[in-house]
Amino acid sequence: MTARSRTPRAAALLLAAAVALTTAAGSASALADTPGGTGSRPAALDGTWRMDGYGTVVAVDDGGRRLRTYETTGVGCLPGELTATRSDASGPFRQEGEAPLTVTPKGRDRAELAFGDDVGHRTLRRIAALPANCRGAIAPSPDADPRKVFDAFWQTYAENYPFFAARHIDWNAVRDRYRPRITATTGKDELFSVLSEMIRPLHDGHTGLVDPQHPEGYFSGHREDTVLPDEQERKRIDQAVAESVRAAGGKDERSWAGGKITYAGLPGGIGFLRVTTFQGYAKGNTYEADAATLGRALDEVFTTARTSGPDALRGLVLDLRLNGGGSDRLALDVAERLTGRPYTAYLKHARNDAHDPRKFTPAEPIGARPHAGPVYTGPLTVLTSRLTISAGETLTQALLARDPKPVLIGENTQGLFSDRLERTLPNGWQFWLPNEEYLSARDHRTTYDGTGIPADIATRPDGALSVALGVLDRRTG
Repeated sequence: MTARSRTPRAAALLLAAAVALTTAAGSASALADTPGGTGSRPAALDGTWRMDGYGTVVAVDDGGRRLRTYETTGVGCLPGELTATRSDASGPFRQEGEAPLTVTPKGRDRAELAFGDDVGHRTLRRIAALPANCRGAIAPSPDADPRKVFDAFWQTYAENYPFFAARHIDWNAVRDRYRPRITATTGKDELFSVLSEMIRPLHDGHTGLVDPQHPEGYFSGHREDTVLPDEQERKRIDQAVAESVRAAGGKDERSWAGGKITYAGLPGGIGFLRVTTFQGYAKGNTYEADAATLGRALDEVFTTARTSGPDALRGLVLDLRLNGGGSDRLALDVAERLTGRPYTAYLKHARNDAHDPRKFTPAEPIGARPHAGPVYTGPLTVLTSRLTISAGETLTQALLARDPKPVLIGENTQGLFSDRLERTLPNGWQFWLPNEEYLSARDHRTTYDGTGIPADIATRPDGALSVALGVLDRRTG
């Protein structure tokens, strides 16, 4: 799943960059008096902004050309890892290795921030000045007091994690149990063990902790009934799927992105499309390259011949049984090849009250719009399992609102939807947690976090393809 920090569900863990703080991020009023490269008129974005939810403050200066972030809680403030620039005051901000970022003013005191590889936006509200605890903040240090590290870790979860009640965790009791174990002289191994123990009972695959300087310093949560496959096991699953497709009469097999996207024709005019991730398709692992690779693959799958006319597909099997996630935007690109009408795929909101985990930002509808070229609108089955994770699940959720509705076959998905909110601790360790909910487009209330999206027809994943072919045969016969 992925490290869905500001870049949703990226598999590679980002190492924190040391950010040099300067006084240029002062108050909004001081910045407003600066020409900012646009004559005597200040840039519209120059100033300091608080993000609605996400515990983030954004500072923009240099005439709207430089953007920096700060990670805030009630116990401290650290420089954020996002420091982006742009060549002019109207284009997107860019940071090496990341998708483009846009910030759009919505009046003098409000703006919207959006990441190119994500869906939706985040609201920014202008504030008078950088918060007092951010002024003079220093970059993380390996020698930071272990008690401050503990407090920052606990407080970040307390202010941002939405699922304590659903997972039956009393977070205050967790603090009372573990805080006395931490002193000014607590060693790194003991501290890492304590922080890991604190979040282990959440059994949440979007929680984790890493010490970049220690090869063994890595912990990631996971659902109790799930063992994530290693590379060898993934290859075994890939081979088993390929053999099952051939046994079902598969032909004209194609693959893209090193086998991460595959397609085959099955007897009776049935198509079989398998996608195992929504990231890492192209060299360099950039969003733009991944989007281009996925686009070319989908162009070759959903041709005019397969989507209309006498030889059009009579049914489609979409295999997401082993999909570890990635970019929600790329996942939605697939959904938009499977509809002839625009519709709301799902809604998304983030926790935005440090004291009440039941309060969220206004739910934002996320739309699916038909692709400009050929689209497939016929009967659809989707194969799912507990290894359908994150962006694999948001695609599944998006398709629930499709017409005609697909038939889901297999197991419940994993139950991980939120982008991963990545944070840095005072000693330089990184950690991550979810802070969002994805809501059903049908009732604007239902969330599948934790439980996953249930299958319409429950069956073992290794038997799901034959069941899907039977369903399509009945639907199209």
